[in-house]
Amino acid sequence: MSTPEPTYFAPPEVAHLDSILPSEPLLLMGAGPVPIPNAVARANGVVINHLGETMERVVVELKRMAGYAFQTRSDKILGVAGPASAAMEMAVSNLLWRGRRALCLKTGTFSGRLGEMAVGVGADVTILETETGKPITADAVRRALARGPYDVVTLVQGETSCGVLNGELPEIARVAREHGALTVVDAVVTVSTMPLEMDRWDLDAVVTGGQKGLSSIPGVSLVAFSDRAWETVAGRREPRAHWCLDAVRAQRFWGQHQYHYTAPVPGILALYEALRLVCEEGLAARHERHRVSSLSLQAGLEAMGLGLFIPRETRLNSVIAVRVPGTVDARSVLSYMSRKFRVEISGSFGLDIVRIGQMGEQCRSHNLFKALYATGMSFRHFGVDLNVSEGLAALERALTSEQEFE
Repeated sequence: MSTPEPTYFAPPEVAHLDSILPSEPLLLMGAGPVPIPNAVARANGVVINHLGETMERVVVELKRMAGYAFQTRSDKILGVAGPASAAMEMAVSNLLWRGRRALCLKTGTFSGRLGEMAVGVGADVTILETETGKPITADAVRRALARGPYDVVTLVQGETSCGVLNGELPEIARVAREHGALTVVDAVVTVSTMPLEMDRWDLDAVVTGGQKGLSSIPGVSLVAFSDRAWETVAGRREPRAHWCLDAVRAQRFWGQHQYHYTAPVPGILALYEALRLVCEEGLAARHERHRVSSLSLQAGLEAMGLGLFIPRETRLNSVIAVRVPGTVDARSVLSYMSRKFRVEISGSFGLDIVRIGQMGEQCRSHNLFKALYATGMSFRHFGVDLNVSEGLAALERALTSEQEFE
């Protein structure tokens, strides 16, 4: 029997990518992704053998640099070919399964996502939720754990969706450990933007993404496990819920440089360069740059007449939530800002706010001035009475005077 001649669908007529992308690049000042340095962009254009000697050296050095960013001496640092949510899922799905109990500390969308993942792998999940915009306290966690026992406590350090900081993270981790529970911490918007000390705070699994404070590309993320957490991972007898996100399999590549799956080579190289720049700047200097930049922008926003959603004492500096005044439609403001000023900031997940990122390359003075001007003028276009000039002047004063923050 002869094989019939193949017939093909007609190829689609598609636009060239250059005709789809904006002629002038947009300044990304939202909650991520963020602008990337030239060194990161160059690295993202390189492909090498993912199992060759060069990649082996890259992985070894990358893990050393990631350990510095996480402030851990653990060698169980794994890269994930996926967004930070995939790294969250690796942490959750390797530490939880049917029959284990999790306490999910929910302060917004992303902390709630950890709970959803725990439910998905069959764990018995209890949600401890705060009022919108309020952080979790160690006392509340202590009371909840007294009704335990729990195997894992999940939480975020900084809740990206509403801009609240869980500032009692070290105390919460200590309480969890006292009750025999492991901690899974989403540090997606806080690694390298503010202090996070995995070892000193006794955190058990810490997750971050490339596209936030590290100023790398989206799609490659990191998770670090403590020795205590790794004992649970390695000693697990239950079938594992995922193959790609199996931490033991992943350790073959990230620990023994053996095949797991084809690694996202350009993304790993981009992450390498991003972490190299973090180490070159140093965490102390980098944290100070982020602190001053964010507080200066906050001063400018308030001086022009915009209100901030989270009180200063519990405000996350890496993602600033700004109240949308009156009956203004936030989506219209964001669309106008993008078209008119070539600046993008983020909307929200059901809250009446917009969000401005202060992570990595966003924290440069020229970006602050452009973002503040674009935000103020866009709200003014829709009838909000703002003093944009006073906001810009306040930003300039704050950037040049430490007294603003004492």
